[in-house]
Amino acid sequence: MAEVSITTEPETMGELIADCADIPPSLHTEVPRARPGAARTWAVDDDCHAQVAELDLYI
Repeated sequence: MAEVSITTEPETMGELIADCADIPPSLHTEVPRARPGAARTWAVDDDCHAQVAELDLYI
């Protein structure tokens, strides 16, 4: 098992996995499972489009 440092951020995927493996079970939470068909439909509206309309100018 990889050595985990609590003083630095993980720099590799292996370090991240090792860090996550050391999380105590008492801190684990259950993620509710979505019911099939429960997702709302989504479409790009004018407000959503406006958020990224000029994105190329910033890149």
